[in-house]
Amino acid sequence: MILQRLESLPVGNFHYKLLLLTGLGWLFDSMDTGLIAFVLPVLAKEWALTPAQVGWIGSIGLIGMALGAVLAGTLADRIGRKRVFSLTVLLYSLSTGMCALSWSYESLLVFRFLVGFGLGGELPVAATLMSEYAPAHLRGRFIVLLESFWGVGWLVAACISYLLIPAFGWQIAFVIGTLPALYVFLIRLHMPESIRYLLTKNRIKEAQDVILMLERKLGVESKPFTGEVDMSKLSSQGTETKPKFSALWSAPFRTRTAMLWLAWFGIVFSYYGIFMWLPSIVYAQGFAVVKTFEYVLIMTLAQLPGYYAAAWLVDVIGRKYTLSLFLLLSGVCSFFFGNAETSTALLAWGSAMSFFNLGAWGVIYTYTPEQYPTAIRALGSGWAAGFGRIGGMLAPMLVGVMLGNAFGMNTIFLMFASVFVIISAVVILLGKESKKKTLEELEVALEG
Repeated sequence: MILQRLESLPVGNFHYKLLLLTGLGWLFDSMDTGLIAFVLPVLAKEWALTPAQVGWIGSIGLIGMALGAVLAGTLADRIGRKRVFSLTVLLYSLSTGMCALSWSYESLLVFRFLVGFGLGGELPVAATLMSEYAPAHLRGRFIVLLESFWGVGWLVAACISYLLIPAFGWQIAFVIGTLPALYVFLIRLHMPESIRYLLTKNRIKEAQDVILMLERKLGVESKPFTGEVDMSKLSSQGTETKPKFSALWSAPFRTRTAMLWLAWFGIVFSYYGIFMWLPSIVYAQGFAVVKTFEYVLIMTLAQLPGYYAAAWLVDVIGRKYTLSLFLLLSGVCSFFFGNAETSTALLAWGSAMSFFNLGAWGVIYTYTPEQYPTAIRALGSGWAAGFGRIGGMLAPMLVGVMLGNAFGMNTIFLMFASVFVIISAVVILLGKESKKKTLEELEVALEG
């Protein structure tokens, strides 16, 4: 009865406010990731850092993200989505502020690890929370729109870097990064705990109170709950499956866990390998345009229509086919980008690569939480994202080795194109479609 009333709620201000609240967390995360990319060249010059030291500043954050995704996902299934979301936002924002006070290279590494830990923990938990409130027929669209805030965050980071860092120094970027700490108070005031999470913990009265509150806010005729709650309406997977790592590899889940881990590894490997080295690789090939603000702006702006196209397609042709298509086209664009011979071709294929790559990111954040029941949803999402971060650690180092051994841009991007094509095939072969089904219908399908 509770879940039926949740699913029957009309889309209204509550859903859009929740999208904005979780989206702002995404924006701040993206802004922080973008800021460190823009700060590193300035910091390297000021502190006389070696290329290896600069590489570690980027890698230590990814290590933190991997651990944060796993541990925050586990905690979110035990103590709640809202609480973990708030804690991770607070951790990475305060740690970002501490980066501005760094007195040495070693202290900056510690703070960047903590930033990565908070950032990595927030993303899968936010996606899980949004997926558990969005109505089934629009859930995919809402999650992809949530991911689109990442592109906006990169735009904000670019503007801060080009407008403020030259005037006030690199510290100003990290000072601005503390703003999300204030945002935690908005989370506490306006974001309810997941109803599905409350039900798995038998906190029935709290779940009923949230439903009554939402019905009032959305102008729905509200009736008090009477009698006992029929817990059989909840999936047995949702109530009996414990939030343990071994559950992800039990019979109902092992195929989708393998598919998600491979897809996450491939998409994170390619994204960080491409975008962390993009300026250096392309500039080394003689394309000075990559150093301009206009280039960064064009590449970033191309992400937004990619998200919106994916947001429409996930509820039309489905998550599985949209994700596979966008991954495949990312590979095609990567290949032609690596073989571009003019600045015009470079910008065109780079923008197309950005369009499809970030669109695929939006879909995978939609697709992942839908593959697990409520009791292990955040755990499964966190482990998939955490395993993917290993790819993010390896790719930048591998590109560095390839550059050191005189591999050209075309060879490097052929590698990334191949990875995209492989994981596109993995999703098609192993993935299960989940569009326009309630999360409970998906859980019943798992039992079958």
